[in-house]
Amino acid sequence: MNIKEQLNEIKKQAKNCFNCPLSENRTNTVFSDGCEQAPVMFIGEAPGKNEDETGIPFIGRAGQLLRNYLKEIGFKENDIYIANTVKCRPPENRKPSKKEKEACEFFLKKQIEFVNPKIIVLVGSTALESFIDKKTTITKARGQVFEKEFAGKIRKFIPIFHPSYLLRQHSERDGSPRFLFKKDLINIKENFI
Repeated sequence: MNIKEQLNEIKKQAKNCFNCPLSENRTNTVFSDGCEQAPVMFIGEAPGKNEDETGIPFIGRAGQLLRNYLKEIGFKENDIYIANTVKCRPPENRKPSKKEKEACEFFLKKQIEFVNPKIIVLVGSTALESFIDKKTTITKARGQVFEKEFAGKIRKFIPIFHPSYLLRQHSERDGSPRFLFKKDLINIKENFI
């Protein structure tokens, strides 16, 4: 089986997963978007309303903001693969619980293993907490490269602000969250593609 077939098999398993209560109210399982051989993998928190309706991660307002920045900076479709820590939408867009993340961990590990990206971009504090450290804040960790064993080998992770945070921050002046977000994405493109 090639990588695409392996990921499709895991996607089918995720569609039929009922390992946690999130599966009870889902419209769609939100598995991934992008190139299965991408050098850059983005991992967000969880699907929102738009993602649940379409089955595509990062497609709502925050996702569109992320995608616009990626396009502006020059990322190409085959440069990125996008997933979330959980595959089903939590009620009222709340953070997924530890048990919910654990129920989806198998799928995420397989995605990371098969895609085997050069860098994993942790989008927001929930993704950061899931992989690096519950005590480290996104403000302190963003833009730094962390190395940690995951899915069978040492992986490189870089946290960035979640684009939903940027929806409330309109300035792009030097040092602003949008400025830092763009700077981090440029750094990722220059060093990992």
